[in-house]
Amino acid sequence: MSATTMTIEVPRQKRVPVPLNGINTPGLFATIDVVRNQPQLGNFQFRAKGEWLGGTHMKTTMADFSGAGGEHSHKAAFTATADHPTVLCGADNAPTPVEYLLHALAACVTAGTANIAAARGVTLHAVTSSVEGDMDLRGILGLSDQVRNGFSAIRLRIFIKGDATPDKLRQIVQQACDRSAVLDVLRNGVSVNVEATG
Repeated sequence: MSATTMTIEVPRQKRVPVPLNGINTPGLFATIDVVRNQPQLGNFQFRAKGEWLGGTHMKTTMADFSGAGGEHSHKAAFTATADHPTVLCGADNAPTPVEYLLHALAACVTAGTANIAAARGVTLHAVTSSVEGDMDLRGILGLSDQVRNGFSAIRLRIFIKGDATPDKLRQIVQQACDRSAVLDVLRNGVSVNVEATG
């Protein structure tokens, strides 16, 4: 007589998302579901308006954008100023435009890291970054057409601590890089149309 065994599979309980790392995780998952079911709501247009202040100093205002099927305004109009340092004939009133590019990269990957960690249920203790961009000024000064005008290389280092294994934390950062809009633009380029009017 042979014994018969029976295996009963208990369904895994789905983890209910809760706010984590300052991220509205339930709202994040709800947004993903809405855009999955209505892809047209994923079309956004971000805008910025610039004004010359004199010399190499300028101010940009970011007040509104469109997306999710409508027009939106930030809770306040945000401004950022840019200038060149004195060694580059500016008054050093603000960071350079290329430093803002480094900031945009760090900000995008950091935000993605926080979102993905929250979605995976990982509590973060710290996320810091270091970004460096190498540039040969002979390009923008018109002294050589053998070097590019922009960065020739960018290095981004992310330092992350949280309640997960080092391998899982690295996977979170990698996914943030894979989904980063700014990193995508830098790696793949984008069509830019420039129009000057009087």
